[in-house]
Amino acid sequence: MKKFILFVLIVCINLFGSELVSQKSFKDAVIQADMTQKPIMFIVSSHTCRYCNILERDTLSKPEVIKALKKSFITYIAYIDDGDSFPEEFWRPATPTIWFLDDNGKAMSEPIMGAVDEKNLLKVLDTVEKSFNKQKKLEQFNYTKSKL
Repeated sequence: MKKFILFVLIVCINLFGSELVSQKSFKDAVIQADMTQKPIMFIVSSHTCRYCNILERDTLSKPEVIKALKKSFITYIAYIDDGDSFPEEFWRPATPTIWFLDDNGKAMSEPIMGAVDEKNLLKVLDTVEKSFNKQKKLEQFNYTKSKL
């Protein structure tokens, strides 16, 4: 019961807070995604990168973007200049790199390279969410069908 109350409290804080919540590690993001059955928006960033700063300041701080991410995604931002670790397969020679991963930490598509404005990111988030939900329904259907 205590775990359930703690889970509800964390969900409420994440949904109604005014700042983007980034998981502390790649592993934490995958665990949280698996628990909540949500996709991951994973960003490889750098504090010294001009376009990373533009992405964070001009896009990821917008209320509509924060709301969409908190509602339907787990977010993790890895800063290469802080030495944050993540699987090598997600490394690219430029930042920011925006990946969308399923709830197992597997890439759903190729990454988006560079800063994206609010309008376009919201479109991408909507598309990824629909694709993820469709895949989950298909997995559930296949699981149910295999039990027959």
